[in-house]
Amino acid sequence: MAQRIRDIMTADPITVTPQTALTDVARLMRDEDFGEVVVSEENHLRGVVTDRDLVVRAMADARDADSTSAQDVCSSEVVTCAPDAGIDEAVHLMREHAVRRLPIVDGDELVGTVSIGDVALERDPDSALAEVSSARPNR
Repeated sequence: MAQRIRDIMTADPITVTPQTALTDVARLMRDEDFGEVVVSEENHLRGVVTDRDLVVRAMADARDADSTSAQDVCSSEVVTCAPDAGIDEAVHLMREHAVRRLPIVDGDELVGTVSIGDVALERDPDSALAEVSSARPNR
C-alpha cells in the first residue's frame, strides 16, 4: 500500500496559463474528463479553475467565455501538499479545507495533483467513491 502522495498523484498535470480563455478551459475539462484545471505559469502554481468556478464566477455573471481568462475566475489561494507528504496528511488537508483535489508542489514547482478519488482508490478500492472514481467517463 502506498504511503506517500507521490505514489498516487498524477504527475505532470495538464495545465492552462492564466491568460487561457474560459472556452478553452471548459473544452479541456470536457475532453480530458476533469473537474478542475490547474493554472500555472512556467511550472509555478497560480491557481485552480473548477467546473463550479466556471458556473458561479463566469456563467452566473454572464461573462463572455471567449474574453474571460482563467485568471479572472480561478481560486488563487490554493491549498497544496508536498509530494513526500503522507496520504493521511493529504486527507487531513482535504477535510480541513473542504476540497476534493490538491495541487502537489515541490518547493515552488508544480509536480502533480491528487484527488479524493485517488485516495479512495488507494485506501478503500471497494468503496463507492473508488468505484465512481475508476468508472469510465460518462460522455
